[in-house]
Amino acid sequence: MVAVFNKELLSWYLITLKLNQAVESGLQNAQSPTTNPTPVDFPEHPPQIQENQPLSSSREAAPPPESEWVVSIKEKLDQAQADDGAGAWAKLSIYRIPQCLRDSDDKAYIPQTVSLGPYHHGRKRLRGMERHKWRALHHVLKRTGHRVELYLDAVKELEDRARACYEGAIGLSSNDFAEMLVLDSSFALELFRGAAQGFTRLGYSRSDPVFAMRGAMHSIQRDMIMLENQIPLFVLDRVHAIQHRAGDGFFSVASLALRFFDPLMPTDEPLPATSAAGSSAFDPLADQGGLHCLEVFRRSLLAVRAAGPKPGPRVWIKKWSHAGRVADKRRQQLIHCVTELKDAGIKFKRKKTDRFWDIDFSNGVLKIPRLLVHDGTKSLFLNLIAFEQCHLDCTNDITSYVIFMDNLIDSPADVSYLHYCGIVENWLGSDGEVSELFNRLCQEVVFDINDSSLSRLSEKVNRYYDHRWNAWRASLTHKYFNNPWSIISFIAAIVLVLLTLAQTFYSVYAYYVPPS
Repeated sequence: MVAVFNKELLSWYLITLKLNQAVESGLQNAQSPTTNPTPVDFPEHPPQIQENQPLSSSREAAPPPESEWVVSIKEKLDQAQADDGAGAWAKLSIYRIPQCLRDSDDKAYIPQTVSLGPYHHGRKRLRGMERHKWRALHHVLKRTGHRVELYLDAVKELEDRARACYEGAIGLSSNDFAEMLVLDSSFALELFRGAAQGFTRLGYSRSDPVFAMRGAMHSIQRDMIMLENQIPLFVLDRVHAIQHRAGDGFFSVASLALRFFDPLMPTDEPLPATSAAGSSAFDPLADQGGLHCLEVFRRSLLAVRAAGPKPGPRVWIKKWSHAGRVADKRRQQLIHCVTELKDAGIKFKRKKTDRFWDIDFSNGVLKIPRLLVHDGTKSLFLNLIAFEQCHLDCTNDITSYVIFMDNLIDSPADVSYLHYCGIVENWLGSDGEVSELFNRLCQEVVFDINDSSLSRLSEKVNRYYDHRWNAWRASLTHKYFNNPWSIISFIAAIVLVLLTLAQTFYSVYAYYVPPS
């Protein structure tokens, strides 16, 4: 058998065969160290490392690199250490409203027209007032002849102290923070002076949309009394001192602020007299100096009480007891409502005084000063309550008063009767609106009912209410002595009963003792 081969095919076949053999031999050589390992000789005694002998950099055990997660945690701990430094909270006076209070009515704490301070700075709906702030600063510089650098440098010196008054970090640079304080302080002081001296004397037109006692002034006043919308009083005082010109009567910022916020007072009685610095009870340089306008306003409401002994710092942690429990909305009942007290024989009379919280009770008569209820009352009381809830060195006098009135007013009928007695002056409209206002003011407010300034008075009223004879006498008076005809009918009934008894007596007497 003869085979004929193609020379090219034969060449490729031989090359492939050689490559296959080479690959197989390579694999066998690679597996041979694993299958037949060569023994390795180790020294019987390894070299000793001297105790103080420096190690080479290649043999040092480097610490493992920290992850980004651990680094972020350490940064937060460093920030916590800085926040927890000694005295970090001592200077705090302008607080953010706690969420538990904000849920009741958010609009009562958020300015609607103008922002002061950093909390609401730059809000879109408040930017329209910024150009009027610049107009106020322009008027000040034009009137005084000062350069703006004078105010910026003065406020820069107070920057750290001013930042410490606000809660939390302020996301403004040093320059922006100083610019904001100068602008807002000048705007507020122009309003204060205009309310006291007249805006035309300051160079403003009678038709000015802002600097005139008309138009949006009421909403501006309501915004400037909010807790989150405050400027430290020492900043206002420094700017006010720079603007003061020799020969002009100098009034403290606190006294000017009280004059400006007078329309928000919950009483129609005149304010305590204000005078020049040095004799004013609200001079920020005095021993009892002010923190901000809201705090000054609160002290003016409690002016007479402030002259007495000062309360000690509030103690937050107390030993639990049923006698001293902390009350919430469900258990803060100080007193019964007007209708129930009236049925128990308690009478209500208006007390003529400028101290709206000065309530008396004696001989069954509850005397309450007159209270004006207008569209700014709700926001005013809510911010005063929030300040008392947040500030440690602060009594709860306003909170106690509001809760007392909340207990008295339970229905529109209670408001109607208090209005009849001259105690409540309703500028809202219906009695139902006033009733709803007070019933919503103290939601989520927590305070110690035994620490209330009106707790002793409430105990006296409740003891009188619990005495049954008082309720019976009141019921008798209400049913039989509420008008002259009822009195005549009652007297006639008594005479008829007496005559009937006399007739019965003589009839029985004549039966047992017949006449001789």
